[in-house]
Amino acid sequence: MASLQDLLDRKAALEKEIEATRKQERADAIAQVRSLMSQYGLSLSDLNSKGAAKPPAGQGGKVAVKYRNAATGDTWSGRGLQPKWLKAALAAGRKIEEFAVK
Repeated sequence: MASLQDLLDRKAALEKEIEATRKQERADAIAQVRSLMSQYGLSLSDLNSKGAAKPPAGQGGKVAVKYRNAATGDTWSGRGLQPKWLKAALAAGRKIEEFAVK
């Protein structure tokens, strides 16, 4: 069985090796990107252009409010679960159209 000091020494050596490998792989990736940019005649401005892909679903901007409780100012976009205030009002017999933002 290894002693605590042996294990700590191995841990330190592994951490050093991990950091060296991380730096090397990062340098390799940068070189590969530079090579591809050169091959296709790309610049940094091409990478930041407006023609870039859209953000993944779920990461877009805010959705407009569709329903508002005039008494409290609470709002709901119409997406996801109905908020408690709207559920309670609907259960009390009110119509969802009464809360629609015009």
